[in-house]
Order: sequence, then structure tokens, then C-alpha cells
Amino acid sequence: MLELGMTIDGQSVLGSKTFDVFNPATGELVGRAPNATLDDLNRAVAAAKAAFPAWAALPDAERQARCAALVKAIEANADEIAHTLTLEQGKPLNGMGSRFELGGAMAWTGHTASLELPVKVLQDNNEGRVELHRKAIGVVGSITPWNWPVMIAIWHIVPALRAGNTVVIKPSPFTPLSTLQVVAAMAATLPAGVLNVVTSDDTLDNIGAAMSSHPDIGKIVFTGSCATGARVMKSAADTMKRLTLELGGNDAGIVLPDCDPEEIAEKLFWGAFINNGQTCAAMKRLYVHDDIHDAVCDALVAYARTVKMGNGLDEASVLGPIANKMQFDKVSELVADAVQSGNVLLGGAPDEGLFFPITLVSDLPDDAPLIHEEQFGPALPIIRFTDVEEAIKAANASENGLGGSIWSKDIEKAKALALRLECGTAWINSHGGLNPVAPFGGAKMSGIGREFGEEGLFENTEIQVLHI
Repeated sequence: MLELGMTIDGQSVLGSKTFDVFNPATGELVGRAPNATLDDLNRAVAAAKAAFPAWAALPDAERQARCAALVKAIEANADEIAHTLTLEQGKPLNGMGSRFELGGAMAWTGHTASLELPVKVLQDNNEGRVELHRKAIGVVGSITPWNWPVMIAIWHIVPALRAGNTVVIKPSPFTPLSTLQVVAAMAATLPAGVLNVVTSDDTLDNIGAAMSSHPDIGKIVFTGSCATGARVMKSAADTMKRLTLELGGNDAGIVLPDCDPEEIAEKLFWGAFINNGQTCAAMKRLYVHDDIHDAVCDALVAYARTVKMGNGLDEASVLGPIANKMQFDKVSELVADAVQSGNVLLGGAPDEGLFFPITLVSDLPDDAPLIHEEQFGPALPIIRFTDVEEAIKAANASENGLGGSIWSKDIEKAKALALRLECGTAWINSHGGLNPVAPFGGAKMSGIGREFGEEGLFENTEIQVLHI
């Protein structure tokens, strides 16, 4: 059983109390994490604040090199962290599971470390010179979810550090252990206080709320639900914090009649069911033209039957359980309603424990909750359409706007339709793939700001304009 400490000012801190972390595949106790108090948080923020001036003052090339060295720190501990991740989150070691997540974390770290923060010359003539400089904000607070806990921690931490900020991160209480491990590995290569982690189940003090209102935290980066994101935004208002909020999605995929169902079935499946559907940018609604609707349904069912679900420690498992009881209950409720009103093509009834079978449901009424609410689990509604204009209208009817996709052999037509989707990212003939060079974030209720690439790095800076 794991008992890990928080990292505060370069030291491992156990805390006065702990909370339990369980394996969703077996229900067994995986380990215990420190249950931070407000005093613990204040110590972490004070350490980050004290470390900030020296870290921000480093020559840019040196800070870039220090960030690049984090890749080796993660790599040296990757096997251990992946194993812990599988135990606490449930995803398999293989496929697009824990080892895939650690590989992605290293790739994002390396690319983000390589980014530049050049001075931009806005004017240079006989009237004078005007320069745009990007400067670090200060202490960045990071609050991360349970679905991709290591990857998303990296998405928050590394651009903040690269820009010259210091960081205090709070992971989800469902998956704190892998974050404690990856932060400890990274912090060991950095000056004390530059990177800190506090863990809490918020039963002692509401650490997340305290972070978003803390006067010494200059920015909050939050990934999670729309409702919680709105609370973070309200709490941050009094201190005028900078914010990056990557919130929920209800992504739609639209399949045009020129597609070959057999050719696209595998990509459609993984667009919806990567990480067991527990991904913000997974496809949550699938609109299929009437001409090929039934054939696409048949192809999806056939492919889904080949995907093995089981304990993530089994090397043969491709999908694992739903990560926690809270999410399992939500998926169960949405599917139970869909079973009553739609045509269940596969699955539909919960398995033992937190395992929920891959579920495909067609012919649902337009107002079905499974269509309009983000299920965040292994269930997909398939909606028949005859007019592509109606499909676009339905896709855009959601209050969310994270991602969307168009599926067609006619790339130019697909591109024109994709640009009409009201979402931050659109894909053609795929769904959900992310790239460290491509900015990512949502429209409408799916958040504000962008992560990744140059734009994501810049969100961790303040602009100062210099007139000479």
C-alpha cells in the first residue's frame, strides 16, 4: 500500500491526516494521501511565492533547459507512476492507457520546454521603438481532474514553469497518488518551492476553493466540469486572477453518406471510447446519415465486441472500469433512461462493481438525456439524420463547445462543414486527437483560454509593452 507525502518547498510532507484511495477495478485500498489543511496550502503558496523571483529571473535559455530536463525525471519513474495510475484510476496499462498517458506526458513536456518567448517588436522607426515583452505572472494554482491525472498535470505545470511562474497543484481526491509521484520526481530537479503539490478530499478544508480565492495565487488553471469551473471563476473574481478553464464537452460527430462504415468503425469507436469515454474531448453524440445509419451501427457493434474490458493490470485489457462510484452512478442513470426510450444495440446493463459494458443506443427521442447531457462514460447515442443542415443545427444546439467532427470522403466539403461547428477544435475523419503544437480549449460553456503550443504558453504570461 502506498503512503506518499505532499511536496512543499522541496520537502516531503505527510500531513496530520490522510484519506484513502481505492482501486475502481477491485474496490481494494491502493494507498493513502495527505489530507491538506489551509495551513498546508498557505505553506505551499508561500514557498512558491518565495521561489518565484529567482526562478523568473533565470536567463530564458537556462529555464528552458531546466524544463527540458523534466522529461528525464518523468522517464526515470514512468513505470512506477503508470502502475500507480492504473491502480487508482482503473485504466489499463496497455493500449491508450497508463503507459500511453506517461508517454504523452513526456512528449508534451519536451515540446513545451522547447517553446520560445521572444520579444516582439511592434514598431521601430524614426518615431521610436515599441516592444512587447511577456513576463511571468507569479504563483500559478493548478486544479486537475481524475480522468487523465498525469497528462493534465503536465499540461498545467510545464507551460507555467517555462514562462517563469512557480506552481502549486491540487489533484483530484480520486487520483492523487500518481500526481504526488510525478510532482516529486519533477520537483527533485528544480529549486525548492518552484513546484509544490497539496492533496485533499476537502473534508477538512476546501482547498480548491481556497486556491481560487487565495490572494497570493496570480492565476488558476482548472480542468473539470462546467459547474465547478463557474464556481472557480466566481471565486477568482475578487482577486482578478488570470484563468484558463478547460471544462466539459458534449462533442458531436457527423457522418455523411459517402463514408464506408467498415472503414471508419474503428476510428469512430476510439473517438468515443478512449479512456472508457471519460475524456472531455471524446465524441459524446454520433449523428449518422440515414443512408448508412444501420450499416454504421452494425460495424460499431461488431468492432466493440472485439474490445476486452477488465482489470487494468491484466495486460490483455483494453478498457477498464469507470473510475469512481460517482461517475458510475451518473452513467447508469443516463443509460437506464435510454434503455426505456431507445433501441439498445449493445450493452445497457451495469456489470459487477464499477465495470460498465460498452453501450450503443440508437433511435432515441430528440430530448433524451443521453443526447443532451455529457455522459463521460462508455455509452454512445447514435442519432439518425437525413438533412446535413439539421445535423449541424443539432450539433450546435449544445451549451458546450469543446470539439466536433465531420466524417466524409469529400475533404473540402467536410472542411466547410467543420468550420460551421461551434467548438474550439474540429476534426475531419477522426475525433479527439490532441497535439502539443495545436492550441486546445472550448467555446461557449466549455471554458475560456487555450492550452498547448505558443498560445497556451502565452496564457501563462502578462504582457508588458515598452516604449523607447
